[in-house]
Amino acid sequence: MPALPTTRLSRADLADLNAFLAVERLRSFTRAAVELGITTSALSHSMRNLEARLGVRLLNRTSRTVSPTDAGAALAKRLTVGFSEISGALTALDRHRDRPSGRLRLNVLSDAARLLFTQYLPRYLEAYPEVSVEVAVDDKMVDIVSAGFDAGIRFGDTIAEDYIAVRISEALRWVAVASPKYLNANARILVPEDLKSQQCIQIRTGNGTVYRWDFEKDGDHQCIDVPGQLCVNETTFGIEMALADCGITYCLEDRVRGYLDRGELQEVLPDWAPMEPAFHIYYPGRRQMPPGLRELIDLFKAGLQA
Repeated sequence: MPALPTTRLSRADLADLNAFLAVERLRSFTRAAVELGITTSALSHSMRNLEARLGVRLLNRTSRTVSPTDAGAALAKRLTVGFSEISGALTALDRHRDRPSGRLRLNVLSDAARLLFTQYLPRYLEAYPEVSVEVAVDDKMVDIVSAGFDAGIRFGDTIAEDYIAVRISEALRWVAVASPKYLNANARILVPEDLKSQQCIQIRTGNGTVYRWDFEKDGDHQCIDVPGQLCVNETTFGIEMALADCGITYCLEDRVRGYLDRGELQEVLPDWAPMEPAFHIYYPGRRQMPPGLRELIDLFKAGLQA
């Protein structure tokens, strides 16, 4: 079969080569299809057509895995440089625009999505109608570069040092809370150690471990491995179970402020509630900032300074 022309590439050629890069980087047709916004079958068809036009097999496929052939790996290495140059050139054009345009992909903690994005994102979307925003709400630790995201939001102490991180919130107060009915039916809780004889709603974090609850008072820091019949991996569900009198949950104070104000939940050990690192937005420093990201950061920072 004839190879792709060396001087004139069609729109379809460029699209297929970009799709190939996504498959090679993610090692998954399913994940690449989600990133590209097409079906898995359409992506597979594009890759078969690309290989047919090139006359070279680029990908090894099995029922569970996909990996590049030697030829595919060599092609991907050179394409990455080329597409990076194209992306940089297009980004540079934004300096000549009055307003940013394009797509912004963000990976965001569920707490940040509820506390920050519900407040600021509507304002951002209205101010920058030419930017389309994709938000993946995910508490798992994700390599945003390999997963194709432009930026992520995490707690400040969990971000790798090779990223640029910008603080976008105040320090965060963490609290243990339970319903009045649960607290009235169980022994009083005076110090963190008392939680070991209580029914706590355990939390499995994004890295797969069961979270140990932090408490601090007058310089005394205690980290408690709490017991519990129920373990959840989502703050919202843990709060709902606490409202249903199932035990004590642990979360950001801002997530339960309304319930506390209405008396539907009560704070446990309020003198021991710790202040922990703020939300940060982070992105790879070796890339040019994608269109719209600077404006989003500025919006968060303005809210922080207000």
